[in-house]
Amino acid sequence: MELLEIFGQNILPIFIVAGIGFLLVRYVGADVRTLSRVTFYVLSPCLIFEILITSNVCADEFARLTLLASGTILGIGLIAWLVTRALRLDRVTSTAFIVVVMFANGGNYGLPLTLFVFGQEVLARATIYFLVSVVLTYTVGILVASSGRRSISEALLGILKIPAIYAASAAIVVILTGIVLPPALMRPIKMLGDAAIPIMILVLGMQMERAVRPASLRLVSYAVGLRLIVSAILALTLAQVLGLGAAARQAGVLQSAMPVAVVTTILAIEFEIDPIFVTSVVFLSTILSPLTLTPLISFLK
Repeated sequence: MELLEIFGQNILPIFIVAGIGFLLVRYVGADVRTLSRVTFYVLSPCLIFEILITSNVCADEFARLTLLASGTILGIGLIAWLVTRALRLDRVTSTAFIVVVMFANGGNYGLPLTLFVFGQEVLARATIYFLVSVVLTYTVGILVASSGRRSISEALLGILKIPAIYAASAAIVVILTGIVLPPALMRPIKMLGDAAIPIMILVLGMQMERAVRPASLRLVSYAVGLRLIVSAILALTLAQVLGLGAAARQAGVLQSAMPVAVVTTILAIEFEIDPIFVTSVVFLSTILSPLTLTPLISFLK
């Protein structure tokens, strides 16, 4: 009964919104590529900027959570790379595999879920993990994704074209200088940032409608297992090593255990790294996530 309550009150509402996105594509013919671009170039940068300038956690805890997030994301990425080497995957497939395993859906799935389950205090700490994930997604993630079909130099130049990088840089400048932005500027940024999470959930549902049977279900299952199970185990281990408190541990481990990030489908479309495979992993990891997240939430509580 406890597990059913956790699912019904915290996970089901997110699936309902994603279901609406699914129906928009199936019966209205909504254009997922356009909405993905709006998210990639406008909504996500505004969300990143707003969260960066409003987060409020002590420096020591911030540093430990940053280490947890970085260690978990890069660590699971290394494990994914080793798997691609063992399986002798081609360059594009290896790139897609690493990207989906590394980056969790910590924003449009993880943040609302954290708020529903643990409340505002843990949400503030989950935001730090999310911020680190965003920075790594739009640096390491872009580098990995673009290198699937481009040279390293072209990939590095591609990073400079990502709006989120400039949004994060602008937020750092605001924080360090103490500049108070006028309401005329902050209000539209906040409105666009607030729109990012529901729109990204809709994009998730829209991408799920496009999911087809991948060429290798075995490869998809490997990616899903690494994302939902191995990543959480890695985060639990690092949290113990770093001596994180209860709230930080709950936030970090739950964020690490999220299914594949919606942004990976956007990256797959933008950089043409096997979007069918990526979408399949997003779909399956999302559908199966209640089976792993529900008992994990019970454990963390």
